[in-house]
Formats: sequence, C-alpha cells, structure tokens
Amino acid sequence: MGEGGVSIPDEEWERFLREAEAGTRGAPEEPSARARMVARRLREEPGPPEGWRTHQPVRRRRGKAWYAVGLLVAVGLLFVALDPGRVVGWFTGAGGGSAPLAAESERPGRPPATEAAARRPTVEEPFRGSPAARWGDGTAGIGMPAARATGWMSKEQVAQALASSRDFLVASSLDPGVLRGERPTKAIALINPHQRDVQDYLATAFRAPGRENDPLLLFSRFAKTEVRLVGDVVRTRGRITYREGERGAVEVTTDVTYVYPVVRAAAGSDEVARTIVRREVVMSWDDPAKVVVKPGTFSLVSYKVDSTNGGCDNFSGYFTPEFSSESAATDQGGGPEVDPYDRSTSMEARMRDAGDAGCGTATRS
Repeated sequence: MGEGGVSIPDEEWERFLREAEAGTRGAPEEPSARARMVARRLREEPGPPEGWRTHQPVRRRRGKAWYAVGLLVAVGLLFVALDPGRVVGWFTGAGGGSAPLAAESERPGRPPATEAAARRPTVEEPFRGSPAARWGDGTAGIGMPAARATGWMSKEQVAQALASSRDFLVASSLDPGVLRGERPTKAIALINPHQRDVQDYLATAFRAPGRENDPLLLFSRFAKTEVRLVGDVVRTRGRITYREGERGAVEVTTDVTYVYPVVRAAAGSDEVARTIVRREVVMSWDDPAKVVVKPGTFSLVSYKVDSTNGGCDNFSGYFTPEFSSESAATDQGGGPEVDPYDRSTSMEARMRDAGDAGCGTATRS
C-alpha cells in the first residue's frame, strides 16, 4: 500500500526487487520502520512535524500551582478571620462530623467549651453549634462501669442489673414511641410493682399529670400534634454507677443528659429547636429474700429532672419546646442562669441552687 492508500502495481514491485538486488543506482530504498512512522505522522498530523530526535520537555505547572495554593491559603485566612466559629467547628465537631467523645467515666471538672461563634442547628445538622455535636448517639453516650460482685449479687448478676438499668433509660428516654407520647409500657414493666407509692404516681401521671405527678420526671415525651423529632438520633452524655445499698441491695445511679432536636409538627417545618434534659434516676436492685420485689425489677429510690426549653412551669405531661421565631429558644423565667450542657455539678447541687426561684435562664441551647 503506497502513500495516501494507493496500491503499488505488481510489475512495479517486481522491478523494484530486481533493481535493488542488482544494486542499480537510483533504485528506491524500502522505507524503514522509522520512515514509515514519520510518513504516517505527516499524513495524520497537521502542521510541521517534530524532528525525530527533537525533545520537547513536559510543561511544568509548578509556578501556577504554587500561585493557586498561595491564593487558596489567602482565601482560607480571610475565611478564618470572618467566621472563626465555623472553622473551629470543623475540628471540634460543631457540624456533627467529628468523632464522638469517649464515654464519660467520672464527673467532668468543668463545663464543655463554648463555641467561638455558635451556628444555628439545621435539619441536616440538628446538633450543630452545641457540645452535643460530639456526644454519642443513644446508649453510646452513656458510660458503663465494669461489673463486680456487690451486696447480694454475684458479678454476673451485677452485670445483668446494669444492663437492665440501661434498658430502662432506653425505654423511658430514647424509645421512639415514648418520645411521640405513647405510654412507656416497657419502662414501667421494669419498676417493682409492689412499690405501691410509685405505682400510684405512675397511674396518676398519665391520667391527670400535675406538679406532684409529672410523668416528665421519669419519661421524655412530646405531643406529636405539636412537634416531631428531627431524624432518629438523640445525643446523650452521662454515666451509670453503683454501690451497695440498704439490706445488701445493689443501688444503681444513672445521671444522663439527653438532647432532643425537634421541629414543628406541620409538614415542611425546618426550624430546629433543642430540648435538653438532664435526668438522675437511682434504682435499688433488692434482695428478694429481704424485700418484696418481682424478679427482674427494681425499686425507685429517687428521681430528679432538669430540663431546658421543655416549657416553664409545664405540667401537661409533654415537653413543649419554643422556637426562636416565636420567642426565646430557651426557658426565660427570671431565675438563675444555667448551662444545660454543664455536667460538672451534681444534680443535687443543681436542684439546691435552683431552689424555689422558678424557671431559670439557659445560657445556650
């Protein structure tokens, strides 16, 4: 096949072979592989060809690349200057993307740091701008102690009591149905039915809730006609501890803060508010040889609750959060200022400081 795709006649090819063999002067030489490559390149590429031995170095973009990096650094520094809180959030978890903190093993010595410029929560990031951005999901945020033989229980029995105590927290404060206002049947089933005063409280609390019979002391509930939770995640921070109690019982104390992000119940609502509830429940896993108790249940020793944006002087049986577009996103009752994320003080001290001052003012939500 000749150049341009034209075939060479057989007689011309035979003449070429004869003249080449005879060494005829001026006989055409067979194109080498290199020459064929050059010829093909001439046909396929427009413009002047490169020389065979010509070397054209790769274009280096180091100068432009460094210029681009320098420009990005300059823009980044400007961004930090204009919005430091957002940059801090990338590293502290304010946006919800950082790994959660290790579970709490003891009471912290101080409250969590305040964001440099707290950003408001969104439906996509309901914990943004709060310490809860780095807290655990559900039971992952509740520290569990190692089991050891205590009181009348063996190590294995203590482990079971601790697990059942955590089950109560799930059934009372994390169960989706209960959060939507349903009766906390599973949680109630874990309470000693022979504890008459507690059973009377439970019966009244759901039928006619009031100051003395408030179901929110033990259970987290929202009226589904008013608000709905954002997603299916509740952030928690707290721990479970235990000791030997009266008559050799194993006394378990749960001290947990729950953060519930909600929006209005109406379809399409996207303004997020947070209700923050710190609840301490002390349970006694009694020796059935000494106390009348149904196996697998505990007796309540005490229960305390401290809530933020759940409704000031609210005894409806449901938390009633407010939204910033309505008024303040936190309870404003003229009482002392309280940081709802501060776990450095005990619940006893928190209740004592609050006294009879009425609803306090939350310093953040």
